[in-house]
Amino acid sequence: MANASGLLVIERILRDRQGIWQQVVEDRALPSLTRQMLVSSMVALAVYGAVLGSFHGVLMALTSAAKLPLLFLITLTICLPTLYLFNLVFGARLSIRQSLALVMVALTVTAMLAVAFAPISLFFRITAPDYSFFKLLNVAILALSALVGLRFLTGGMRVLNDHGLLAPEVVAGVPAEPAKELVTAGAPAESAAVPAANGIPPAATLQIPPPGFASNPHLQPRPRPHQPAQPTPPSMTLLYIWILLFGFVGTQLAWTLRPFFGSPDKPFSLYRDIDGNFYAEIFRTIADLF
Repeated sequence: MANASGLLVIERILRDRQGIWQQVVEDRALPSLTRQMLVSSMVALAVYGAVLGSFHGVLMALTSAAKLPLLFLITLTICLPTLYLFNLVFGARLSIRQSLALVMVALTVTAMLAVAFAPISLFFRITAPDYSFFKLLNVAILALSALVGLRFLTGGMRVLNDHGLLAPEVVAGVPAEPAKELVTAGAPAESAAVPAANGIPPAATLQIPPPGFASNPHLQPRPRPHQPAQPTPPSMTLLYIWILLFGFVGTQLAWTLRPFFGSPDKPFSLYRDIDGNFYAEIFRTIADLF
């Protein structure tokens, strides 16, 4: 399973995600893994894009098969430097290969989950050929697929945080913890050697507390204070901000590259005029549906 290639890389991601994260942590053979994920995700997005464009016709299906992978690639190209620089600013020790591999895991899961929904989309395309419903259905499919993919991304970042890659490198070593001693509030402990048995020297010297130590609560060893939980590193907080940024860039770019579906009452067009925005169109489509 570790040598899975091509489209089978999604099976490794889903079955052996800890192995994937360990490979990213070790920065081991990441260019090969990234290429495999790139090929599989682009093929899956092309297939799903063809399903989207099939509502209008063959020409739109071919166009959407090319534009949907392009949408994700351009969005990744725009947003990846921001994620990498965010990590550098706050001391994370991720390489550009590790950052790219993390995002490609999320993109591959998103693409493969979307293409898994393709038969359902085609079913409603054939049995309920309503343009508004078909458009909202596929927007919901892509949104759900993206949420699952981003969940993989946050999970991978947590693993990297557990391995200390999201925190600055410690230059000076932490001093060793001093040996535990009994606190006697001013009453020094008396030392007594353990008698030798059969002429064998004692292996250790016991610390014998003074009389009254066990009954005096003020002389008992003080419990160590509770260690607070480690705070969330800035890199994790900025990851959520980056996810929002990725979503806004992606949706605006999708609006710029439209049409993907192709309105049945309009002729084929490679691009539409840039007017309005993605979110206003979604609300308008919902209103038309009801």
